[in-house]
Amino acid sequence: MDSSSSADFPRQFARTRRFSLGAPRNFTLSPDGQRVLFTRTGGGRDPIGRLWLLAEDGERLLVDPTALVGAGAEVPEEERLRRERARERTAGVVSYATDSAARLAVFALGGALWAVRTDEGKPFPVPAAGPVVDPRPSPDGRHIAYVTGRSLHVVPAPGSSAGVEKPGREDRRLAAAEGPEISYGLADYTAAESMGRLRAHWWSPDGERLLVARVDTTPVRHRWISDPARPDRPPRVVRYPVAGTANADVTLWVYRLDGSRTEVVWDRTAYEYLVTAGWDAHGPLLGVQSRDQRTLRTLAVDPDTGATSVLDERTDPAWVEPVPGTPVRTASGALVVTYDVAGTRHLTVGGEVVTPAGLQVRTVLGTEGERVFFTASDDPTETHVWCHDPEETEKMKETGETEEAKPVRLSGGPGTHAAVVRGGTAVFHGLTPDGPYAEVRRAGGATATTATATATATATAFTTAASAVTALASLAEAPAVTPRPRHLLLGARELRAALYLPSWYEPGTGPLPVLLDPYGGPGMQMVVAARDWPACVSQWFAEQGFAVLVADGRGTPGRGPDWEKEIHGDQLTPALEDQVDALHAAAEQVPDLDLTRVAIRGWSFGGFLAAAAVLLRPEVFHAAVAGAAPTDQRLYDTYWKERFLGHPDKEPQNYDRSSLTGRGHLLRRPLLLIHGLADDNVAPANMLRFSAELLAAGRPHTVLPLSGATHAPADDRVNENLLLFQCDFLRDALGIGTRPAAG
Repeated sequence: MDSSSSADFPRQFARTRRFSLGAPRNFTLSPDGQRVLFTRTGGGRDPIGRLWLLAEDGERLLVDPTALVGAGAEVPEEERLRRERARERTAGVVSYATDSAARLAVFALGGALWAVRTDEGKPFPVPAAGPVVDPRPSPDGRHIAYVTGRSLHVVPAPGSSAGVEKPGREDRRLAAAEGPEISYGLADYTAAESMGRLRAHWWSPDGERLLVARVDTTPVRHRWISDPARPDRPPRVVRYPVAGTANADVTLWVYRLDGSRTEVVWDRTAYEYLVTAGWDAHGPLLGVQSRDQRTLRTLAVDPDTGATSVLDERTDPAWVEPVPGTPVRTASGALVVTYDVAGTRHLTVGGEVVTPAGLQVRTVLGTEGERVFFTASDDPTETHVWCHDPEETEKMKETGETEEAKPVRLSGGPGTHAAVVRGGTAVFHGLTPDGPYAEVRRAGGATATTATATATATATAFTTAASAVTALASLAEAPAVTPRPRHLLLGARELRAALYLPSWYEPGTGPLPVLLDPYGGPGMQMVVAARDWPACVSQWFAEQGFAVLVADGRGTPGRGPDWEKEIHGDQLTPALEDQVDALHAAAEQVPDLDLTRVAIRGWSFGGFLAAAAVLLRPEVFHAAVAGAAPTDQRLYDTYWKERFLGHPDKEPQNYDRSSLTGRGHLLRRPLLLIHGLADDNVAPANMLRFSAELLAAGRPHTVLPLSGATHAPADDRVNENLLLFQCDFLRDALGIGTRPAAG
């Protein structure tokens, strides 16, 4: 490892926004599969997203925000929050939506509404009533719906027939917010932050109606977020549903373009969470969940009356995990959901299980005809694209290859893969051990120009050997350090782990201090067969003289529902036990690990785990860095925290055993607490209260407050120096001295 490369890494990591800039993403396919829309910034350090088109003549730039008048205007507050929930790190065209033909694309820039016709390629502004959030064209491309002032508006798309057929139809407020706590078409905090549902309005396939969420935050408690570095500014008021308190009141309405509406009716007392919603050729489709999350229902909606009927119901004594992309239906109306059976998360189509034991379904990517495309793992460190293809299954049954449904794996090679499929074309994208990739595969190498022709290809035609492959250019920078993980199976639970050693280190030349670098909690997996940004950071810490160990313990995704639910009722004990077990098992396999000098670092749940480690296991861990740590689980939100620990009024013991509050007197080791003071996800009160408890107990510690920073700090200088500060703290705490020059 070149010493200058290691020294350059923190700045590169920050200015490339974790190596995300310059990589193609946000893919949309035309019905015939011949045109691909995607976004990509102008380079590895350029944060401005641009809209691109890949057609038969190659890539073409459709929208360059830097050339548009007014594109640099201030982003509306609702849009800023939406990007924060999505952990969006770019500006410019960060998202877009198209009609069903992918001929009209619309997007917001600096609060203004813009559109581009993909066959002409010249963006144009669309007059709007105010700062625009989440614009979406109707499937027929005749209208555009958007949110402004917390109300949903509809405007005719310029150049469409909407204004010609019905003269005088201009921009108008379709769903008007009745008060300052009401919004139409905007996802509430819980949906966006904890459920992953950023949308709150959906067009009908014929473009004549909209399914719209109405959110009333009146019942939700206030939080005030201030910036102590700017005492002249008033605090920002947010509605935050603390565990055990009231959620926002969310209802659904079917709106017609004439302004008339019908309420969608379901038992909202029993099922207060609207987890998913959509509208396909068979009508609106909802996923609603009980407050305790032990029941998840799929509902069909009659758009004329608002009545709902139950299509599916799943229950679980711990919780039912909503799988991204579900529920969805095939062309014939077969319902696609997942079921957890005997340790496997299965895909079911029309009530039939179509995946084998051990193949853990991760997401449903979509359907085309009767085919269902999904991602799944048979090895926890890899995620692949699969297809349930009834036609392919029937052929295998006829030839005697199988007697039951058997999905076909479409992606090849190690990595974490995903895809968008339409019209006989697939855009495969993801991460491999060599970094990010995106490539377009056209089934069997065909260049068919009709959806009918391309749809005749079987799922196996998407495999690399049978398809024409076009790579989408990535402008992302290669990291200055190259991850060199040694993948391990550790302990009786066969914990998946990765060990990073310095590139300059010769085995047997002396013991290395150890740094554990986990997340360790629900929703995020760290040990994967891919070059992602956490692997790059772990390798950089290794270059500073550490043996860095990363392990995924109980509660992390990828190993099935039983593994995920081991933490039900106790998010601390199993997670910490697995980190200790991983450390000791790794030391048995790699004698160079020095167990007398062990540190741990992490952010969010990982920060919580790091602080817990030095509090509860000081004989194992000798220093810790805890970033944005939820030290008191009672301060977190309803949906995410009650899933794992129950209602705090009914099961307070779960919150006691899973929190660090009341344990500050146990600290015997160096601890660095880092927290953004504008964090509206994990409240800064977690850090401030815990620090006060430590001080009252006479326990020395270090606090690093980040003025103006949210849960994911956005300032490049902050992110650069955070790595250096953490490294210096850990080296000093372990008595290692200054950072060495690598090489």
